[in-house]
Amino acid sequence: MSSELGDFLKARRGELSPATAGLPGDGRRRVPGLRREEVALLASISPDYYTRLEQGRRRASEPVLDALARALRLSEDERAYLFELSGKDAGRPRRRPAQRVQPQLRRLLDDLASIPALVLGRCTDVLAWNPPAAALFTDFALLPEDRRNFVRLVFCDPVVRALYTDWDYMARACVAQLRMEAARDPADPRLTTLVGELSVRDPDFRAWWGDHRVAVRTAGTKALRHPVVGELALDWSTLTDAADPDQHLITLTAAPGTPSHDGLRLLAAVTAEPSASPRPVRGSAGLPGTP
Repeated sequence: MSSELGDFLKARRGELSPATAGLPGDGRRRVPGLRREEVALLASISPDYYTRLEQGRRRASEPVLDALARALRLSEDERAYLFELSGKDAGRPRRRPAQRVQPQLRRLLDDLASIPALVLGRCTDVLAWNPPAAALFTDFALLPEDRRNFVRLVFCDPVVRALYTDWDYMARACVAQLRMEAARDPADPRLTTLVGELSVRDPDFRAWWGDHRVAVRTAGTKALRHPVVGELALDWSTLTDAADPDQHLITLTAAPGTPSHDGLRLLAAVTAEPSASPRPVRGSAGLPGTP
């Protein structure tokens, strides 16, 4: 945890210029970004105190964290991540029981007859889905359970890259969301395995994970290019289950009267046909790009 906090602080100060931070430039910098003593000055703490924070030799109080968030010009998501990192002790890696979709979410999925929806769990594991989601993305039932992972499919399945017209933006957002999850349980063996595999397999993931960007999964609009119904601009939103905050229901909708709404209705009609196959293309298709 302390190493993660130090890496995050270094990454953020490395991106903040003296001019942006309101400090005079001296023209003698070998590397971009702020020096440790400059961050300490902006946060009104001693350089030694800040150095020990970056090195993991000291824990910060909430007032100091607030001061660092202001000094480093952190966004709301980044500030929340900073507090997550500073408020937990990772301890030794622990194995948690496998997640199972909450019954109430399963019933809600079943009742959404024409809206693609799925439930994401820890590490963006796909826990459940409804027929429209299978028709839109992939028949997750045909994937081994340990491969039903949102981020893994985004980076490792070539069909996913073809599905998203804004793949770079969406994939980078996925990495930022995964890093936010890492703050809550950085010692999760599943997370460690996933990050290690993707870092080896994909240079983009490796670079973006090293950026220490963070984001919260909330809502947005994603552009898809579906092989059967064509171009879709879908609004996605997130519902977090109160009984298990690590489970999120993701729904995708389109405004009535739009081509995307017509496309979803066509997809629902195809899904309702007994002979219809929910897999329009070879291999697994994509998942909804949650920013």
